[in-house]
Amino acid sequence: MATTVERELTPVPQVIAHKVVRARTSKRWVDWVLTTDHKKIGIMYLVLTFVFFALGGTEALMMRLQLSEPNNTLLSSQIYNELLTMHGTTMIFLFVVPCMAGFGNYFLPLMIGARDMAFPRLNALSFWLLLFGGIVFYISIFYRPPYAGWWSYPPLSEALYSPSGGQDAWIFLIHITGISSLVGAINFYATIVNMRAPGMGWSRIPLFVWTLLVYSILLIIALPVVAAAVTMLLADRHFGTHFFDPTAHGSPVLWQHLFWFFGHPEVYIIVLPGFGIASEVIPVFSRKPVFGYKAIAASTAVIAFLATLVWAHHMFASPIPIVVLGFFMLSSFLIGVPTGVKIFNWIATMWSGSIRLTTAMWFAIGFIAIFTVGGITGIFLAVFPVDWQLNDTYFVVAHFHYTIIGGAVFTIFAGVYYWFPKMTGRMLNEKVGKLSFWVMFIGFNMTFFVQHALGLSGMPRRIYTYAPGLGWSTYNMISTIGSFILGAGVVITVINVARSLKVGALAGPDPWKGNTLEWFTTSPPPVNNFDEIPRVRSAEPMRDIRRQIERQTGVIQKTGGSEQFSRTGG
Repeated sequence: MATTVERELTPVPQVIAHKVVRARTSKRWVDWVLTTDHKKIGIMYLVLTFVFFALGGTEALMMRLQLSEPNNTLLSSQIYNELLTMHGTTMIFLFVVPCMAGFGNYFLPLMIGARDMAFPRLNALSFWLLLFGGIVFYISIFYRPPYAGWWSYPPLSEALYSPSGGQDAWIFLIHITGISSLVGAINFYATIVNMRAPGMGWSRIPLFVWTLLVYSILLIIALPVVAAAVTMLLADRHFGTHFFDPTAHGSPVLWQHLFWFFGHPEVYIIVLPGFGIASEVIPVFSRKPVFGYKAIAASTAVIAFLATLVWAHHMFASPIPIVVLGFFMLSSFLIGVPTGVKIFNWIATMWSGSIRLTTAMWFAIGFIAIFTVGGITGIFLAVFPVDWQLNDTYFVVAHFHYTIIGGAVFTIFAGVYYWFPKMTGRMLNEKVGKLSFWVMFIGFNMTFFVQHALGLSGMPRRIYTYAPGLGWSTYNMISTIGSFILGAGVVITVINVARSLKVGALAGPDPWKGNTLEWFTTSPPPVNNFDEIPRVRSAEPMRDIRRQIERQTGVIQKTGGSEQFSRTGG
């Protein structure tokens, strides 16, 4: 019969949550400004990107208010287009990509058993470049924001049509944040390749780290192309060149090729780390090893390869030969195969598992559901004759948000609820967290599901008003109400985080009985992460460590902290 004993009566070897004796740094603000500690940099990334998330979300709500009813005069066409450009640019370049870098900065060294990133000062530089790029971009609101869309197609982005400095601010944002992401990607790559714990071969790397590796490679491939494109655009605007000016034998289609050669890998740069977060959360709360570890890792690499081959499916309405369109259509279908492998493996991991429906698990399940819908609608858009009908309608808007919000935002929130105890030493309130999930899930689907119907009924995207009697009014009102519900769900999590920082329950070192090495140290981790780094013998080193302790002591650690243990009979 099992009996419960206190830690003092049954000491546990310090192989789990061993105490690190090095003193922590002080809490002065200057220590944050000058820090090269990857954990502080990761937290600053997350805080900054959520500030930009709030700005981008506010811009989206203003657009939805404008579209809530026909002939609305809340916003002018100029302001609406400026808000659309600011919203899209903010969410892509200032939130989702750097937010994933924030999680990577904090947890990559911990998960591979390193004491810091390979280049700590370069790591700090990447954060400050991000901040500087965001400031440069948002300063444009004081004179004339850009209004050519986050993709900035010429000739709308040329000086003749956009003579103000706002478009130049957009170009400088792409350059500055591009350098930030590029040096960060090089740092991630060098850290993963050179600083893994003893025994952590390529078949034992955590799946989140696998996605960060591929994320880094894609950034290194794609960013120089968009840097070249915006440099050419800047030269067109100010130095008399005509790369994209059709009146001087330039080609606007060239911009599309250059931009989307970056833009489509960017979609997977956004969602692949989200796949990695789901691949960490689902096995932990299913109480099973992940199903098909090697298949998930291999499919990540295959997605990256195919992502660089399908950029022109964003250009089906451009003057491209039919045989070329056929190639991009078939390759777009093909990319669904490795993505489907991941989805089936996540479902197989949950199948017959002992599932704990924590908030993090709910967000991971919600991600699977939403991203699957986004993938299905993507199949429709990959058929180029269908795309000719749906291109530039709200069907594309709906598909894009099901892919990005499902693949990135929901997994980001899963990561917040999963890793918050490790970052702060305190637990988030689970009841409030589940309320946040359901409000966000309902609000998201209210907002974007009806937009499929709007697109099928002919509503073009990027219009700031519409006439009554077109059958769009009810759908737009539902979408606007849903957007505010979605925003309320986000606010609930923000309140949960702010409250839990002060009064949240103490987490202990390993509250979820996790699988990877970040749970090996204290919560929050000390400056140097580890004094003793264990030898890795599988892709789930913490499960191995717990089994070793159970064999040595007969003590089984309970989920939810390490305050009490139960001794098995015999």
